[in-house]
Amino acid sequence: MKLTEKLIYNAEDDASIRELIQYALTGAGYEVRSFDCAETLLSALEDRLPALIILDIMLPAMDGIEALKTIRGKYKNASIKILMLTAKSSEVNKITGLDSGADDYIAKPFSVLELVARVKAHLRRFDAAPAVQDLAQGRIKLDPSSRTVLSDNEPVTLTFKEFELLQVLMLNAGAVVSREALLQKIWGYEYFGDSRTVDIHIKNLRAKLKKNGACIAGVRGVGYIIKDE
Repeated sequence: MKLTEKLIYNAEDDASIRELIQYALTGAGYEVRSFDCAETLLSALEDRLPALIILDIMLPAMDGIEALKTIRGKYKNASIKILMLTAKSSEVNKITGLDSGADDYIAKPFSVLELVARVKAHLRRFDAAPAVQDLAQGRIKLDPSSRTVLSDNEPVTLTFKEFELLQVLMLNAGAVVSREALLQKIWGYEYFGDSRTVDIHIKNLRAKLKKNGACIAGVRGVGYIIKDE
């Protein structure tokens, strides 16, 4: 099932916040479907896949993290962007969300303008970029056209952001890419958070590549480089 361009699903149990998000994103030109719990959102995914999902962590019954894991597991080949919305701004919740496959997070109370800016950035289409050939680095192979990655000839399932990170590093193999450059290239805007987001995604990427993840090295105070071990 293909993603529906400009379709956004929003799961938020607070009616006033749900209506605010619906109004702001509809006004920005998006089609928005809002839900008061994760279960109804998951049911809606059976009919149409949105380009982006906004998930509140503190939802009744199934919480946002559990819903996030369910979506990433069931629709692992779909490049759905997922933004976590939560009243909890602790480092633990941020890391948990990103580790579970979230592309971004925003803490309440939030600026509507900031929310719309982040949504626009995440939905900026990558297919407008020039096509690139298949890439190889050591025992890692990346095919941009099919968005597949092989490590030791075994398929590796990556999130949208993890794939983009690996592709940028492989396109710049042997050169250090700064955290700021990665944020601007992949997140597509002047990031409102901090570079810890890049570090978390790199950690997850290395883990999924298993022993071949060692070819991605951090350069203290600068960024990351991919090179032969």
